[in-house]
Amino acid sequence: MDVMQILGFSRSTTYEVIRSGRLPSVVEGSTRFVTERGITEYIALLEREAQQDHNEIGRAA
Repeated sequence: MDVMQILGFSRSTTYEVIRSGRLPSVVEGSTRFVTERGITEYIALLEREAQQDHNEIGRAA
């Protein structure tokens, strides 16, 4: 399955997230791959950020 379908991203958003270093990828020849582990790491990063945001909101209240 395509990483864009899995994450629900457009092509440009996918490449933007890869360029930012937030979505790990590897290059083989002229092809760029995002591994299952890379997707898992990216989702874990999003979860950590969401939890931090939630904690900051709780402290401000």
